[in-house]
Formats: sequence, structure tokens, C-alpha cells
Amino acid sequence: MPPQSERVANFSAPRTIDPSEFRNVLGHLPTGVVVLAADTPGQPVGMAANSITSVSLDPPLIAVCAARTSSTWPQIRREQRFCVSVLASHHEQISRQFSRSATDRFAGISWHHRDAGPALDDAIAWLDCELVTEHDAGDHTIAVARVLDLASARDGRALVFFRGQYGQFVPTDLDQPRRENA
Repeated sequence: MPPQSERVANFSAPRTIDPSEFRNVLGHLPTGVVVLAADTPGQPVGMAANSITSVSLDPPLIAVCAARTSSTWPQIRREQRFCVSVLASHHEQISRQFSRSATDRFAGISWHHRDAGPALDDAIAWLDCELVTEHDAGDHTIAVARVLDLASARDGRALVFFRGQYGQFVPTDLDQPRRENA
């Protein structure tokens, strides 16, 4: 097998990828939906996101991708700490509300304080996070955060975003025991 540098040199130039085609193709990968929220002077701020993933178990790290055009991410960044609420399957309207700009995203939303910021009351999980670093990545910022604390609800299903639509995850066999480290 040739060294890595020789393999890379043999690749042809990538074709120009249309952004709508890119979004459509990657929309075939189901994602969870969360709300990131922070306490800021005067009022809490929050935003919906589906670009979030675990990065490391030791230390516990997550990555979140925020659009560079976001007016909310800079406010969360300034606070350095934020709470991630994993939305439940019935939270489609909440996801839409936290995706709108120029509105009070917390209006009519039931929430409580956690150490790192506001947490939605009936979410299915919560992560208290502290920003570690950021990386510019095209039209987004990749933020890496350390998980300081976490909790989850005993019941509930996650809200899932797939091919431009909301839905929920349904396990293929609810009777089989959960496999750890699968």
C-alpha cells in the first residue's frame, strides 16, 4: 500500500457540490434535536441545533456546530457555559420556536435552572457544558465543550430530524435487553 501522501496525490479534484444537494443527501442521516441555552444578563438565550455529537469519553466532550450567521451563538459563547436539552418526540414546536430569529424563544416554555443554564422541563436529557475551544469550519463554527454534569429522564423518546421532517426513534425490538458498548 502506498504511503498516505501518494494516495492523496492520485485523487482527482472534487466536483463542485451544490449546497441544496449536499443538504438533501446528508438529510438521509437521522439526527437528534437539542436546545442550547445560557443565562445572559437580563434574560436567557437559546437556540435549536441538530449538529451535536459526542467527541470523547475521557474527558467527556461534545461538539456542537453553529452557523456563523447565528446571532445567538455569540451570546452563548460569551457566557462560556450552556445547558443542552435533548428534545422529546413531542417537541417539534419547541424546536421550531428555538429556530426562529427576533423572537422570545422562551415565551410559553416551561424550564428550570441548571448549573450551566436554562433546561427545558420535559426534555429527555440534559448536559451542563463549558466551552473548551472553537474551530472555524466553512459557514459554521465547531464548538467543543466539556460536559460538567448530566441527567436523563426515565422515559420518553427523542425528537429526530430526517430528510427535512421531524419524527421519533422507535427501537426495532423493545423486548431485547440493551447492549452496553455496542
